[in-house]
Amino acid sequence: MTEPLRVVSGELGVDELVATLNEGRRVIVETELLGSTHNVTLRFDGGTYYCDTPTTLHKHDDEAEMRECIQQFGYSSE
Repeated sequence: MTEPLRVVSGELGVDELVATLNEGRRVIVETELLGSTHNVTLRFDGGTYYCDTPTTLHKHDDEAEMRECIQQFGYSSE
């Protein structure tokens, strides 16, 4: 299994994050939430995109939904 890409929230653009997921790599995003640092895991299984936060597993049926999630929660630089 390929090592996940580890980034800090806002370090990469949404295009770079989605391209990494589409290559089959997981992305672990370090982000601040309520004054604490947390890791969020982004992944793609070939059919569904996942955004696994400390409290919720978001599932997205297509790339457009995943892009929206990444941008909405501030994981990308855009």
